[in-house]
Amino acid sequence: MPMQPSEIEALIKAALPDAQVTIEDLAGDGDHYAATVVSEAFRGISRVKQHQVVYAALGGRMGGVLHALALQTSAPD
Repeated sequence: MPMQPSEIEALIKAALPDAQVTIEDLAGDGDHYAATVVSEAFRGISRVKQHQVVYAALGGRMGGVLHALALQTSAPD
C-alpha cells in the first residue's frame, strides 16, 4: 500500500520538529516522491549524514512501502 505525502511529512517532522518539509509525488503512484527538508539539525553536517537522518526518520520504509525518495536537504539560510 503506497504512503501518503502527509505520512512521510509526519515521520520526518517527528524526528526533526523544526523541519520545513515539502513532499511532491513525482509519478502520481504514491511510490515515487521528492522531498525537500530544511532543518537547523543539518547545520554543519555532511549531505550524506543529512540524508541518513531523514532515512532513519522513515523507519525502514525506504525500499519497501516507499519505493523511491529524491531528497534535497539543507540548513536554513
